[in-house]
Order: sequence, then C-alpha cells, then structure tokens
Amino acid sequence: MRTSGLTLEETDHLLSSAKNRDLGYHQVLSSMCTMPHPVAVKAHMMFLESNLGDPGLFRGSYELETLLVQRLAGLMHGPSAEGYGTSGGTESNLQAMRVARERKKLKCPNIVVPASAHFSFEKACRILSLEMRTVPSDESCCMNPDLVEDQIDKNTIALVGVAGSTEYGTVDPIAHLSDIAGDRDLFLHVDAAFGGLVLPFLPHPPAFDFLLPGVDSISIDPHKMGMSTIPCGCFLLRDADDFRHLGVDTPYLTVKREYTLAGTRSGAAVVAAAAVLEHLGTDGMRSIVTTCMDNTHYLIEKMASLGFPVIVTPDVNVAAFDCPLRPEGWVVSTTRNGHMRIVCMPHVTRPVLDAFIAALEVQAHV
Repeated sequence: MRTSGLTLEETDHLLSSAKNRDLGYHQVLSSMCTMPHPVAVKAHMMFLESNLGDPGLFRGSYELETLLVQRLAGLMHGPSAEGYGTSGGTESNLQAMRVARERKKLKCPNIVVPASAHFSFEKACRILSLEMRTVPSDESCCMNPDLVEDQIDKNTIALVGVAGSTEYGTVDPIAHLSDIAGDRDLFLHVDAAFGGLVLPFLPHPPAFDFLLPGVDSISIDPHKMGMSTIPCGCFLLRDADDFRHLGVDTPYLTVKREYTLAGTRSGAAVVAAAAVLEHLGTDGMRSIVTTCMDNTHYLIEKMASLGFPVIVTPDVNVAAFDCPLRPEGWVVSTTRNGHMRIVCMPHVTRPVLDAFIAALEVQAHV
C-alpha cells in the first residue's frame, strides 16, 4: 500500500486508464449482461451504502427487496413464493442444491442436470459433495426427455431444467421434469437466470415456472435482461418453509436468523432491479423483449443468407450458428460444440447487427 496517497487528479487518471481498457458493450455480442437502465444507475447510486445483510438498519432497502421478490414471483405464477436477492445465478443455483440436499439427507446424493447446464452446477456439486449426472441433449439442443429417468436412482435428490440455455437459448422439457419430480418425490429446480425475464413476455412461452406443480425453485437474474446493475440475481422457493434448511442464527444483527449465502449483501443492485421493473412495468418489459427477439430472428435470417445456418431455433434471444469466421473487432463466443454464439441484448441494436453482418460478409469473401 502507498505511504502517501494519490491526489484526486491522479486517482481519476488511474481509474480512467483502467476504464479505457474495458471493452464495454459496443461491439460485444457474447454477453448476457448489458448497459444498465438509467433508472437502475440512479437507484444504485442512491443506495450505495445499503447492506441487506442487516435489514433492520436499512428498512427501505429491505422493503424494495421484498417488492422485487413479489414482482418476480408473480411473473413466475407463484404469488406465494418467497425469495431474496442473490449475487446471480451461480449463488441461486447453489442455494437450490443446498435445499435439495437438506430435504433428503442421503450418504451419496446425486443430482440430474441437462448437458446444457451452466457450469455453476459443477461448482455447487464440488462444494456440496454431490454427484452430478448429465442427460444428453436431443436434436433441439434440449435435455432429452427419454433419457432422464435412466440417470435417476435411489440416491437422486434433485432434477434441474434450464429455461433459456446459455449456449443455444432453448428451454428444457420442464413440464416432463415436473411430472417425473412429482412421481419420484424429487426436488425440481429451474435455472431461468436468463430466460426468467424473457419468457413471461413472449406471446406463447413454453411452460417452465411455478404453474407446473413439480417446480420447487427458480433462479432469475435481473442483471441480465432486467437491465439492473451488477450483481443482482433472485432465488425463489415455492414453499417458504424450505428456507429453514438454509437458516443460521445471527444473534448480533437486527435479525436473529438468516438464510442467505452471503452475509453482507449490497442493497444497491437489488433496489436498482426493483426500480427498473417498477418503472417499465409489463408493457415496457414486453417492448424490450419483443425488440430483442425481433433482432434475434433478423440475425438468423441474415446469417442464413450468408450460408451460416442457425443450429436450432432458440426460445429466447440467444442464437448459435455454424460459422467458423470471427470478424476482427467483434466479440462473439463459441459453444462447447464449436458454434458461434450471439446474444441479442438491448445494446445489440439493428444498426449494430447490420455492421456485424457487413464485417462478416467482407471476411467471408476474402
């Protein structure tokens, strides 16, 4: 650490130099995050010091967290569901697996996940000493429903379905998983970190949420399509009583028991998420999602015209293509199968897509 600190001017230079090395989002087509909504930025700045880990000190922040949970639970058709703001899908998915493990205390527990499952489940299994069993994808890049029961045995504690996969934007057959979970008395968690704020605003979304009786928990990330500041996720449980499996005593705080994973929790991003949803309402969110989906379909058509077909028609605004090219200056990513992957977030506008397609066309003819 420095003996003498920097001047404000020197500190500004340090920060500006670092900021200039960030790519930002202008030509980034691979990120599931985007520029935060101006309302989120304002709310975040207002609540910078808020610590939801000690909610009695920050009652207004806690009220807004409760509002966020209520809004998201309502979108998921679970008006009585309970939850809290997390740091994102990784924490939410870990918490879901903690609940599943505690509900069935087995010596050698395992969980069954799709091949498309986010890598956070591998982290969760390592932390919780769970065996992770993977179900292959079918031709639609979804969990193959015919192979799920092959992976279930007496030590299985949970099933996982993805609503809006990270790589191909597809939704697993969660209605089928719900039936299995009900028949086998298994915990069913839906990872809707991305799709949770897309699917409810589509005209005819596939079934994925608490409308299905077997769904026990859902993860949603407002810092993705909810355009909140980072980090902000939300973990929802159908049965609030299940939170008892996560509780620990906190005798010196303003609450005497806590069920979150983190202790100190920033209220700023959670409040920002609530503010954006309140500001936009369902009409505003539907408009944003519609634009992103229209841009996704536009991209698919343009890519096909260049001879780069989409691998599978996505359910949300994530698309993967059979395209080996990578135009200079543009940031795209690659699926584990080697396909080009693009996420049409709000910052990926039609002009941005046109510029990308033009660059790709030039490279294709070199």
